[in-house]
Amino acid sequence: MEHQIQETCYVESPEQATALLHPLRAEILSKLTEPASAAEVARMINDTPQRVNYHLKALEKVGLARRVGTRQVRNLVEVLYRSIARTFVISELLGLNPEAMQRIKDQSSLSHLITISDRIRRDALCLMEQSDQAEEIPSATLAMKLQLETEEKRNEFVREYVQLVQELVAKYQSPNPADDAYNVILAVYPDGGQGGDVK
Repeated sequence: MEHQIQETCYVESPEQATALLHPLRAEILSKLTEPASAAEVARMINDTPQRVNYHLKALEKVGLARRVGTRQVRNLVEVLYRSIARTFVISELLGLNPEAMQRIKDQSSLSHLITISDRIRRDALCLMEQSDQAEEIPSATLAMKLQLETEEKRNEFVREYVQLVQELVAKYQSPNPADDAYNVILAVYPDGGQGGDVK
């Protein structure tokens, strides 16, 4: 049976919103655009299958992920999960005022940033070990600062930024799953490192 995945899901349930605000669960959902088992997701995010399985069940319980089949692996039967959508938007129908909605979105992004930075650190250490063994590790980093004068400009920049990156990824994405995979991690956040106010 084919399980369709929505492009965008508008979250109207407080339980679903709470699950999305959990950085690890949000990361797990991002890996489920195609069916995957707890063991596969665990390898993708460098975590344990037991922990991932616990969070998969929680995501299934609130309806953000669903079981889409099983697969025999040696003597084990793996359950395959898939996200119900590629992207999630917290609906205004939750009854939160705009300021609270923005705080939730900002807090979610910051929590995810912490999780992602931990993952980058772990991956970089692993790749450095491979590099020390004379293996060439191609990588690239880019860091810039940008002055954005208003909230409207900041929101406009982020929307355009995401759109351009999605177009770039689509342009260079190989259709062959056997090709080398690269992680692309992008972040936009206020510069609060100088002791000044973050707006």
